Amino acid sequence: MTDDETPAAGEPPEAETGADETPPNTSLGGAEGELESLRTEVASLRDQMLRVAADAENTRRRTEREANDARAFAIQKFARDLLGVADNLQRAMLHAPTDAGDPLVKNLAIGLAMTEKELMGAFERNGLKKIEPLQGAKFDPHQHQAVQEQPSDDVAAGGVVQVIQPGYELFGRLVRPAMVVVAARGSAGPEAAEAAPQNPYAAANDPSSGAAVDTKA
Repeated sequence: MTDDETPAAGEPPEAETGADETPPNTSLGGAEGELESLRTEVASLRDQMLRVAADAENTRRRTEREANDARAFAIQKFARDLLGVADNLQRAMLHAPTDAGDPLVKNLAIGLAMTEKELMGAFERNGLKKIEPLQGAKFDPHQHQAVQEQPSDDVAAGGVVQVIQPGYELFGRLVRPAMVVVAARGSAGPEAAEAAPQNPYAAANDPSSGAAVDTKA
């Protein structure tokens, strides 16, 4: 068909092939960059989530600790006032004639014992625990106060010889130290099985240690 020829009616025109056809983009660089960006964002969000979770846990623990401290301080004065009642009950128990022939006196002694037991149970249920070291226990400056020292053949130097007045702690906080008599230097009793930290009597045989006892009641 020449240039001056025209296609017959109903005949489709010939397809033109031009240089403006765009070849498909086969480069993956854009997709890889976007994927790497998403990975970085996920890692950042994960780090933020862990930080928020750690902050929340720290806040919970701090709030719980502050609540316990507030509770302890709120009843500490009340508990200290009740210790005088406990001391008087103990003194009465020491002189109560439990073997008296008079039923009235015997029942009175039994009533004192029951009252003291109930009071100690109330202390325990509310976090107030008695500090009453056994004979021979190591002196603990965090819980004991030495009011006297004396030589002993049964207790090693620095050990507790006698408890003059029991101490108490409230939720692990010292309310009143136990007043104790400790064995003086040179005492020949057996050593206690467990040694308390920062025991000022640990170096009892060392004159240069400077260990001393608080003799003030």
